Amino acid sequence: MLVMVDDRQLVTAGYATGFKSEGMSAAGFTPDDFSAWLSSASDPEILTIDGFLLGDCDSRLALAKLIRSRSRAPIIAMIDTQSLEQTLALFEAGVDDVVRKPIHVRELLARIGAIRRRVEVDKSVSADKAFTAHGDLCVYFDGRDPEVGGETLRLPRRERRILEFLVRNKGRRVTKSQIFNSIYGIFDEDVEENVVESHVSKLRKKLRSHLGYDPIDSKRYLGYCIQFDTKQVEVDRVLRLVDAA
Repeated sequence: MLVMVDDRQLVTAGYATGFKSEGMSAAGFTPDDFSAWLSSASDPEILTIDGFLLGDCDSRLALAKLIRSRSRAPIIAMIDTQSLEQTLALFEAGVDDVVRKPIHVRELLARIGAIRRRVEVDKSVSADKAFTAHGDLCVYFDGRDPEVGGETLRLPRRERRILEFLVRNKGRRVTKSQIFNSIYGIFDEDVEENVVESHVSKLRKKLRSHLGYDPIDSKRYLGYCIQFDTKQVEVDRVLRLVDAA
């Protein structure tokens, strides 16, 4: 999920629509509403934010510092006119990139992806490519479907985004609410949260069919965690041979 802050609601609404057309949930705030929300939001909610976009507002520097105190997600400032002093001040406040408007939503998504790769904690994510590989499974973070053994695994957009979210949080258990907020957005009231269970169930069946094992571990009330256990892969392979005998 992306969050954009701007004094002009028409601007935030326009960009939110553009991001949604690219398969990314987005929400727009006025500066005051954003400050109030960020100050009260829980850590699990903050974790679901993929990036922050700061448009025109007098409190942009203060907002950047506030965001950085709560999140490591990319922060991009969008300015109307180039100014060295303004740019330096934004970087000092914690912004990761400064771009001049107008800018296409695809370029913003590409810049966010590039920033995330540079600061990615998981060393299994390549520093120069938007993917991570685990055995036969290769998961991309640039909109492409994953691959299994070099063959494309076609996934609906929601299932692909869930797989990407789980892989980004590999080794960490995430709740159904966190997955929902990341895929649909924290403020989407038109979709029931339980839809996540259906998406995950379908995704698990496809991964099991193509990988030969299910890498998604689920625990009731605790959530989901993706695990790539080579020992379990071998156990599952032996069990399949026994069943076939």
